[in-house]
Amino acid sequence: MKNYAMKNISEKKLEKLFKRPELKNEKLSLVQNIVSDIKKNGLKAALKYAQKYDGFSGGNIKVSEKEIENSEKLLDGGSKSAIQTAFRNIKKFHLRQFPLNYEMETGKDIFCSREFRPIENVGLYIPGGTAALPSTLLMLGIPARIAGCKRIVAITPVKNKLNPALLYAAKLCGINEIYKIGGAHGVALLAYGDKKIKKIDKIFGPGNQYVTAAKSLVSIDAGGCAIDMPAGPSEVLVIADESANPEYVAADLLSQAEHGADSQVILLSASEQIIKEVNRQIKIQKKRMPRENIIDQSLKNSFSLLVESVSDAIRLSNRYAPEHLILNMKNYRKYRNQIINAGSVFFGPYSPESLGDYASGTNHSLPTYGYAKVYGGISVESFMKSITFQSAGVKGFKKLAPAVIKLAEIEKLDAHANAIKVRMKDEY
Repeated sequence: MKNYAMKNISEKKLEKLFKRPELKNEKLSLVQNIVSDIKKNGLKAALKYAQKYDGFSGGNIKVSEKEIENSEKLLDGGSKSAIQTAFRNIKKFHLRQFPLNYEMETGKDIFCSREFRPIENVGLYIPGGTAALPSTLLMLGIPARIAGCKRIVAITPVKNKLNPALLYAAKLCGINEIYKIGGAHGVALLAYGDKKIKKIDKIFGPGNQYVTAAKSLVSIDAGGCAIDMPAGPSEVLVIADESANPEYVAADLLSQAEHGADSQVILLSASEQIIKEVNRQIKIQKKRMPRENIIDQSLKNSFSLLVESVSDAIRLSNRYAPEHLILNMKNYRKYRNQIINAGSVFFGPYSPESLGDYASGTNHSLPTYGYAKVYGGISVESFMKSITFQSAGVKGFKKLAPAVIKLAEIEKLDAHANAIKVRMKDEY
């Protein structure tokens, strides 16, 4: 992890530093070919890629209801208790997100309303390349269930058998349609479907660069489907002052770096001593991590930057728009309103990102790649869409008619004006 000082760095260099790892053209071309193949050949093609890239060797891609039902028996009490705790907190927080319908009279005798409906068919992408992620299934399955989605499909890459922890999380969420497939090929299968697997309407869930590229491709295809957000590899930005414990800060950076080789972690601080000690702690702690090789690759994309002040750090953070933002400092409350762009924020020394990743209640499916400037994290509303309604009485119609006719004439849309005029000539 390289170290830089704000006072010695040019604007051009700063721009380069904060740039995310890019998907190479040859990789994008590979994803395009996979997506096109599955759009044309369906499940047969998808299975070919599952065997090639995931090592899938099972006979049936679909998880049986018996496997889901028996998952609980294969877990120890501690694992079940942890999943149940996370389930309760996530459900509690997300129940408050259910959107409210409303109706109002915008003008005399003109009534308008807005109502929410669940998306009927949704697909949940659960990453599983290096580890099973029951937490992601909870983060997506719970709001989907609260929203009232009729069909919830989950997919995840696997060689043969799925981790019982993931299946138990699915059981708690009431999800019984699960397929052992992931990657760009899994995304394409969800988007286009097959004779045996009905396509879905919207795909949710994080993933690597290949998954992100596939989601983007199917979302712009008229025959594809919508996606939650164009997100990519995980990232965290930590702002630490002189009061921060370097051991804690290093641990938070490493916890995100272990996600994948293309993850990015950033430390901003006005204290040169903190940066020095954090780097020392990173070297010490990473040697105890089984995923040290992945962490080392991630750290190549990462850096620490000595800034002039906390305000400078906040400004740079807003510019970067991190997926996760940690403020490990004494007076974090005074900076709350200055935070404009971030997926999820963690305040103080005892709010590690791990809490939000698993069990505090907030959602960990968040915008990356700078998309926190325009997207929020997954919520109950993400699994719904709104419909507006309007009705006008005779008096309301007559009062509003002249304005509508005039606006239609300004825009040279005579048929719009005519739809009003034919009603105006009738006697009421």
